[in-house]
Amino acid sequence: MSHPHEPTGPAEPVEPIEPSAHRDLLPELREAGESLPGLARVAASAAWHTTGWGVRTSARAWLRVGRAVTDRDEAAALAREAATAIAAVGEIARAASTGTPLGKALVSAGSTLGGMVPEPVTEVINGQVVSSRAHHDKDAEPTLRERGQELLHKSRDVWSTDQGHPAFGRILSEVAPDEARILMLLLNKGPQPSVDVRTGGPVGMVSSQLIAPGLTMIGPRAGCRYVDQVPSYLNNLFRLGLIWFSRESLRDPMEYQVVEAQPDVLAAMHSVKFAKVVRRSIHLTPFGEDFCRTCLVEEEVATAEFPEHGTPGDGEAIEAH
Repeated sequence: MSHPHEPTGPAEPVEPIEPSAHRDLLPELREAGESLPGLARVAASAAWHTTGWGVRTSARAWLRVGRAVTDRDEAAALAREAATAIAAVGEIARAASTGTPLGKALVSAGSTLGGMVPEPVTEVINGQVVSSRAHHDKDAEPTLRERGQELLHKSRDVWSTDQGHPAFGRILSEVAPDEARILMLLLNKGPQPSVDVRTGGPVGMVSSQLIAPGLTMIGPRAGCRYVDQVPSYLNNLFRLGLIWFSRESLRDPMEYQVVEAQPDVLAAMHSVKFAKVVRRSIHLTPFGEDFCRTCLVEEEVATAEFPEHGTPGDGEAIEAH
């Protein structure tokens, strides 16, 4: 009977690989570096020495070269890392020969070398090959501090081509089609009129009560499919920081004539003996305008002139209805 901790079958033969075989790749780095002119040669030399130090240090720290003698996967991992370093130096050479600024070429090559992460350490436990990091890192998430450091690193990347706020992707998944129509109306037609119906008369001068808030023509004007959902749409757009509700009226009083003639406004006014209409307005926020330009219009018209929106000042904005 075989012992439960002993392997039950013959071990697969592994072709021994000499540790010096991996060091033989380093002269190729030196040869590629010597083909570069001026400062590029200095950079390549630094990359070569850094790579050589990395391979030697990795071998001492993880005993990877010794393990590569009997572990085919470990040997392949070391070979891949050396090949990545050679490719990085070749990348600098090609970039320099085509006139790419040296600094940019070095950053690009540094990104390639930065991807050389040591493979997980393997151990043989009870006849099984187990990765010491497989269980620990399987579901590992970066800490908040690590994410913050990554964010600061990106802020220092002068060659970053990122466009638009990172929240735009999330916002797109939280905006309904009708809400996109409302945003396009505001972008193309400018701020929209809104009215509140309140109690008036002598009593209203002392204590006015709100009867119907935020009545607009935004739904029909934007072509919304579900006009009755417009108040909810506006609440969501306000929550996302894309629009704001101003206490101020629009400069042109003619904008309010159609709104004040709507059945819901007239019904609210006739529901009390004395009523008054308070004129408001709805605007895109600067963040909302940037969102529309980045996500909702064609790239060639994104820089066009659109109607101007007000910016909320102290005490000017009101809460969503």
